[in-house]
Amino acid sequence: QVQLVESGGGLVQPGGSLRLSCAASGSIFNIYTMGWYRQAPGKQRDLVATFTEGGITNYADSVQGRFTISRDNAKNAVYLQMNSLNPEDTAVYYCYALLTLHSDVNTYLTSWGQGTQVTVSS
Repeated sequence: QVQLVESGGGLVQPGGSLRLSCAASGSIFNIYTMGWYRQAPGKQRDLVATFTEGGITNYADSVQGRFTISRDNAKNAVYLQMNSLNPEDTAVYYCYALLTLHSDVNTYLTSWGQGTQVTVSS
């Protein structure tokens, strides 16, 4: 069993900043990729940023240069620093992990957090 718990969402004015955090817990053998997706009302869930085990990061074009993803492997945690926020960034942000468990190290699993609301509004 794996649990991803997010924190750090909230209400912020345009141009402001927020930092999201996500920590994974459970009988985890290895986490290969961690990242963030977001879903605005009435829209599909879209990739925001990912961070691979090897240190490769990937960003959506819409957040490139404004958001920074980081990762702490020792804590099984991933973070998203969001700067220069605008109303189009308003969404529920979901933490994501691609991992294996001690009980079956050959099966890759995807795990999601419960989501944290980010609202950008004046």
